[in-house]
Amino acid sequence: QVQLVESGGGSVQAGGSLRLSCAASRARSACMGWFRQAPGKGREAVASIWTGGSVAYYADSVQGRFTISQDNTKNTLYLQMSSLKPEDTAIYYCAARRASGYCAADPSGYGFWGQGTQVTVSS
Repeated sequence: QVQLVESGGGSVQAGGSLRLSCAASRARSACMGWFRQAPGKGREAVASIWTGGSVAYYADSVQGRFTISQDNTKNTLYLQMSSLKPEDTAIYYCAARRASGYCAADPSGYGFWGQGTQVTVSS
């Protein structure tokens, strides 16, 4: 089992920045990712990263504005979000996959999820 706890969400004006963190209870997940879910919409992938540090995926909508990273010494995943837009408003979830072989956009590929943190961007 892996417990994931997100933090860093909040309210910000358009153009602002936030950094999300996700603390994992144990190391050695093959892949970790960030997903988001806006009201009335499905869960969509934002970004994912292999345990070795290579970025696996960015959604087109966040490419160039968001940066995924991790600190394996702290078992912590980060999402630096810049130039935020109102359409980035959503609950952001951290996810982990223990087995190797996949690190992309399908939520069903991840077995462990955090409780989510709200990000609200006002215009």
